[in-house]
Amino acid sequence: MQHLGPSGHQDSFTRDNLPPADQWPEIVLSGFDYPDWLNVGAELTDHMVERGFGDRTALIGNGRARTYKELTDWTNRLAHALVEDYGVKPGNRVLVRSANNPAMVACWLAATKVGAVVVNTMPMLRAGELTKVIDNAEITHALCDTRLMDELVSAAKGSATLRTVIGFDGTANHDAELDRAALTKPVHFEVVRTGRDDVALLGFTSGSTGEPKATMHFHRDLLIIADGYAKEVLGVTPDDVFIGSPPLAFTFGLGGLAVFPLRFGASAVLLENASPPNMIEIIQAHRATICFTAPTAYRVMLRAMEEGADLSSLRAAVSAGETLPAPVWQEWRDKTGKPMLDGIGATEMLHIFITNRFDDSHPGCTGRPVSGYRAKIVDDAGRDLPRGEPGQLAVIGPTGCRYLKDRRQADYVSDGWNITGDTFWQDEDGRFHFAARSDDIILSGGYNIAGPDVEAALLAHDDVLECAVIGEADPERGQIVVAHVVLVEGTAADDAAILRLQAHCKAIIAPYKYPRRVVFTDALPKTATGKIQRFRLKDAP
Repeated sequence: MQHLGPSGHQDSFTRDNLPPADQWPEIVLSGFDYPDWLNVGAELTDHMVERGFGDRTALIGNGRARTYKELTDWTNRLAHALVEDYGVKPGNRVLVRSANNPAMVACWLAATKVGAVVVNTMPMLRAGELTKVIDNAEITHALCDTRLMDELVSAAKGSATLRTVIGFDGTANHDAELDRAALTKPVHFEVVRTGRDDVALLGFTSGSTGEPKATMHFHRDLLIIADGYAKEVLGVTPDDVFIGSPPLAFTFGLGGLAVFPLRFGASAVLLENASPPNMIEIIQAHRATICFTAPTAYRVMLRAMEEGADLSSLRAAVSAGETLPAPVWQEWRDKTGKPMLDGIGATEMLHIFITNRFDDSHPGCTGRPVSGYRAKIVDDAGRDLPRGEPGQLAVIGPTGCRYLKDRRQADYVSDGWNITGDTFWQDEDGRFHFAARSDDIILSGGYNIAGPDVEAALLAHDDVLECAVIGEADPERGQIVVAHVVLVEGTAADDAAILRLQAHCKAIIAPYKYPRRVVFTDALPKTATGKIQRFRLKDAP
């Protein structure tokens, strides 16, 4: 394990729960040199004003634009309120619950400035899912858009640690408890002196088991992804305008829609409903230059171009979240004259670590490692495989997997290498090509969906006796969730039952996880010991 620098945390929970030293990945920081004391919240706001970006637009959303100076003042007032009115201490875990909007970014930055460890969460999560996050991270404070309070309040009722739930206004009105507390506070705040190796962010991922894992990211890590991928591959300038669909609660979205633009004095347009039609409208209205979304949305954009939409301002179309089909890459190139930048990242690694480049982009190819990263293909025993042979993708670089108090750390890191759970192969020119998810996680419309999550929801319905969930190829979404269901005797296997089960799933788990196809069967294929053979379901009609 790399030697850790000094810590500014009073609450030592995260540092105390880092993985054992012998289970850490190798971290290579060559080219990424930061001071011992570093607060990424200040780096992206106060220091940007000091560098002369104060009058430039930082964030646009909910009908309002905010400059870097306005964002700095706003986050400093919020920081004062968090410390003085709500007692947030450096190292406390603070959950933020909101759709993508400037207020969510401001809350994240303010909590970071006071030295808290932030856990950004999606608005679609239900009380049961929030409870797992709260318990795992021992959340002490939660900041929630007042429009989304019900599920969080329900989750907080049974929590042993979460005692303070504070509402903020996610619209442009700034009329909620936290906003009122911050209103009279000073616009200057003495940012907490955090260490570069202090945990700043916990990113939750469910992986293939459905049980959430918290990935631990330091203050320096959030700058590394900007100073690496965003600078090297995207070449971000202050004139860029970012747009995208991934939730800020995903590290992919936080990087692409907050960290990257704010690091370089650029602007980000945040959409609470980032549907493809809404993004198309915003791209045209604000002449957006960099877009982050999944292939599903790019397909819609291609159709819109045929109908006259002007997306010519986009200089970078970044695709991640699911594999980019070669025909989509080719059609985008034909219509725009520009390559689509397919890439792969992981919550464990924080952001994209293998990608195509503007001058080196090919259909059906994920590209080469970002500077600072090394990648190889290995077999199940960790032995290197020859070019052209598929195997496990292994990665080393300046970021790496650190799970919060989780035995699965030993599964993800092997001999210092991060084993991402993806099956890849490498061509003779050294480029990497995606083959499949090694753990059969379902990648649908840019979301990672764990089958066990959906199965648990289905089994909670009185009509379901048994079920098994798999992914099925889909031309629009990459994959869709398919549920094979054995109904309780006497229950009709009809369309009404399908709609009933789909509605049930949407009500108790995030709606994007619901099974888009339900197959009723009399029995599920099993081994002699009773284990369901999901691979046999992949060939079922």
